[in-house]
Amino acid sequence: MTSPPPHGRMELSLTPVEAPPQLRADAARNRARLLEAAARLAAEQGAANLTMEAVACAAQVGKGTVFRRFGDRSGLLLALLDHQEQRFQGSFMSGPAPLGPAAPAGERLHAFGPAALRHEDEHRDLYLAAAQLDPVRRHTVPARRVRLTHLAALLRQAGSDADPELAAQTLLGYLDTGLVHHLMTGLGMPLSRVEAGWHDLVSRMLPQGGR
Repeated sequence: MTSPPPHGRMELSLTPVEAPPQLRADAARNRARLLEAAARLAAEQGAANLTMEAVACAAQVGKGTVFRRFGDRSGLLLALLDHQEQRFQGSFMSGPAPLGPAAPAGERLHAFGPAALRHEDEHRDLYLAAAQLDPVRRHTVPARRVRLTHLAALLRQAGSDADPELAAQTLLGYLDTGLVHHLMTGLGMPLSRVEAGWHDLVSRMLPQGGR
């Protein structure tokens, strides 16, 4: 039997979280059609105004079809959020340096925050709408778990002395959509200052504050 990790730490898997169940070809096409309609409506009217009925009308299907596919409005928003996250995941999992795998772990950590902030700024309305969902549900969605796993792995690779899982949670907390919106809109902080705060936080977690 293997011995437990030191200090009771439990390592996260270094691989991406499990993929959703494989859909039949027709079901996958229908889901993509619904998400395309939802994305179009969110861009035109705002994600906060997105309804199951409107998506059904735009996709020319019955309302029951939308509910069967996504469960409820929260499920629809999370699916739409995951749809947008796939682009961002590609950039840090297989994209070019300094965000992608060709760069050292410390450089990738420093690059992750600004890239995430700018990606979410492009889709701020959607991320803010998703931030209003049940907090427990928000913390268990696949997109967040992929980010958490990725950051914890980079912290280990960079030789951080911090508990990698808890430190990764701290870093994700800094990128919380509601917090960033408050800092930039409520307090008037420029994006450059928020990004500088990310670099300072990451440096404190790395050996000798390095990259």
